[in-house]
Amino acid sequence: MVTTKNKVEQGLVEAFQDVADRLVGGAEEREAAIARFEATGFPHRRIEEWKYTDLRNMVKEAHTPFMPGGSKTLDEGVLQKALGPLSAIDATRIVFVDGQHQSSFDQLDESAVSVATLANQLASHSDGDQSLLADREATFRGSSVVDLNTALVTDGTEITIGPGSKPAKPILVVHVAQSANPAMTTIRHKISCGAGAEASLVEVFVRAPGAADAGLINTVSEVDVGNGAQFAHIKCVSNVAKTSQLANWHVTIGADANYRAFHFTAGCGLARSDGLIQFRGERSKLDFSGAFLGRDTDHIDTTLVIEHLVPHCESRELFKGVLDDRARGIFQGKVLVTQDAQKTDGKQMAQALMLSPDSEFDSKPELEIYADDVLCGHGSTSAELDEDLLFYLRSRGIPKDQARSLLIESFVGEALACVEVDSVREALTKLARTWLMEV
Repeated sequence: MVTTKNKVEQGLVEAFQDVADRLVGGAEEREAAIARFEATGFPHRRIEEWKYTDLRNMVKEAHTPFMPGGSKTLDEGVLQKALGPLSAIDATRIVFVDGQHQSSFDQLDESAVSVATLANQLASHSDGDQSLLADREATFRGSSVVDLNTALVTDGTEITIGPGSKPAKPILVVHVAQSANPAMTTIRHKISCGAGAEASLVEVFVRAPGAADAGLINTVSEVDVGNGAQFAHIKCVSNVAKTSQLANWHVTIGADANYRAFHFTAGCGLARSDGLIQFRGERSKLDFSGAFLGRDTDHIDTTLVIEHLVPHCESRELFKGVLDDRARGIFQGKVLVTQDAQKTDGKQMAQALMLSPDSEFDSKPELEIYADDVLCGHGSTSAELDEDLLFYLRSRGIPKDQARSLLIESFVGEALACVEVDSVREALTKLARTWLMEV
């Protein structure tokens, strides 16, 4: 079947051709990736996994790729303003501005964590080694969003947490949009948490004052959790205006490991987060939670595929959203239990609080089970604020607006409580309260 490209897709192919000679490393893999993207284009609503997020129609502009050397120097004060409450997190810090690493803002503790930038890695492998750009899962599954990432990626990190290491501080990877002109930034991270290690990593996406209120951010995070490791992985997208944020996480979990993930999204025009998590070792646990806050015409889509490939593993997903005005929230969660994955325990729940009759919540939980000795379940709810509870608070002298905020914060708080790192949880709570003050 021949796919007819729209102007945006054609524009992105032409944009690649314009900058191809400036992209470092992996030329063959980049050419192959853009050819795949040109053949398929963006996913659309006729593809089941994208039925609620028609990317072909939602991405309205072929933004110019942001290339190395194009970003202005960032001031520390501007960085602190962009981070807001997140600046209070005491962490090992790695900073990217408009998709390019800014080493002058890094605060690294190399004793337990090894960090290398993808730009340097690509430069040193420019003689034809394509492995740095070969995503292990998405290419096989035909993801055109990841193909676009592979074609245009300019930077990222390779973070290695050594076996048995226990970094005292979380690792904070900051992405700041600073350009006054809408652009496309493309990032890829490779993260390895060694056997027996215990660590936390936070990916943050924020916008500096005066930056363009539109653009496209395409990120891929490849994560390996070693045997017996304890790894917390958090993503926060906050106040990036009408920027489109496309994120892919591909995670493999070893034996006797514990992987705890959390997504927080507030103030983003279009956010699509794809997660593919695979249990590769027995007796492991996954806790994937999140909170999303949408207003105006925000569109926030979280799509997860949890693959139980081995026995005796446990997975939990809890997502809570608050939607106002004409905002739309989507949760798609698929739990696949293969024939060999006996004694699987998998549960998921998605809940939305609707503050406007024009808001929309679409939930599609799925269970695909081929084993016969499992404990699996799923649920989904959506509702308005409880008028009885609102009346109860008001009868105690609490003003209506404050009572509404308390109820909404209580609803979201159940998800935020899943964040175990105190400083990160407190920062996310403050971001949620700031958003709720505007409701």
